[in-house]
Amino acid sequence: MTDSSQRPVAVFDLDNTLADTAHRQRFLEERPRNWAAFFAAAPGDPPLVQGVALCLETSRECEIVYLTGRPERCRRDTLAWLAAHRLPEGRVRMRGNADRRPARFTKLEVLRRIARDREVRFLVDDDELVCDDAERAGFTVVRARWAAKSAALEDAQEREGRT
Repeated sequence: MTDSSQRPVAVFDLDNTLADTAHRQRFLEERPRNWAAFFAAAPGDPPLVQGVALCLETSRECEIVYLTGRPERCRRDTLAWLAAHRLPEGRVRMRGNADRRPARFTKLEVLRRIARDREVRFLVDDDELVCDDAERAGFTVVRARWAAKSAALEDAQEREGRT
């Protein structure tokens, strides 16, 4: 049962929703993919203006939760990036370092867990498969279509469960 005495939760993805990963896509186009370099370059991501503006506006009414496919080992860099770009404070939910399931499975699992206790106002994500599954599960979704699409990133999210 959800707790109606608390503010609702808005859930935001990071990569290509709030953070522009275009400058590090080249690491996913290599064979084999260079995941260490891809994640090491994340602190240099420029913010995506539309996503950041939506997050700031939403934080007036909702508690913000960041739900990313980044592995837990990236937590320090991720928290520093959020602070450097003055995004609202909020819990950051990350995938386990060894979790290689597709993002659509891991994110839906976390959304359902959050929804047990809190109203989830909406999810903002760029991954169409994540968005489709979240909508099928009854969640309201805002599709983050403001970043350039990357076939390499989409393939990596689905096949390798890395982000």
